[in-house]
Amino acid sequence: MTDEQGAKGTVSYLMEMGALKRGKRSGWWIVGVKDPETIAEHSFRTAVIGAVLAMLEAEVRQYPPGELVGVSCLADGPDAWFAQDVLDHGGRVEAVLPAEQYRDDLPEWHHPTYDGLLGSAAEVHRTGLVESGSHAHQAGSEILVGLVDRLLAVWDGKPARGYGGTADVVAYARRTGVPVRVLWPKDASRD
Repeated sequence: MTDEQGAKGTVSYLMEMGALKRGKRSGWWIVGVKDPETIAEHSFRTAVIGAVLAMLEAEVRQYPPGELVGVSCLADGPDAWFAQDVLDHGGRVEAVLPAEQYRDDLPEWHHPTYDGLLGSAAEVHRTGLVESGSHAHQAGSEILVGLVDRLLAVWDGKPARGYGGTADVVAYARRTGVPVRVLWPKDASRD
């Protein structure tokens, strides 16, 4: 096959694909995504997550397993990643529950991870609040800060999106004299 024949075949194929797209479909659902991310955006987001995972693991590995106690609210994302890293390294996890209904506010896909980590917790601390919300999250974070020697914060340095966000927790830790180590990949953005 010559290059010209290959090119004609490719053009023919693409035209057929276009014709199929214009044809009536049966047995298929067409789903649209508003403002989908590009491959580059997806790749960058994936790289940021990988960098954060590596940073958390590096921090955890600095401590002897027998001396390591990680305290976490076990939320989806860095909270759970950190707790799992601590367990994988042989350390202990203590969980802080901001509210009795906290699990209900977490994404359903995270429930199995949350349940597993909570079941692995050596100790569970509670705020005493029932309803989960920003005030409960801040209360839980304040308990967490009171239990730790150092706070690891996966944070881009921007203001919190709502009360009880990372910026509020970092500010509270600094006000109370708890050292803060901020982990954030260079040039990354949360948006």
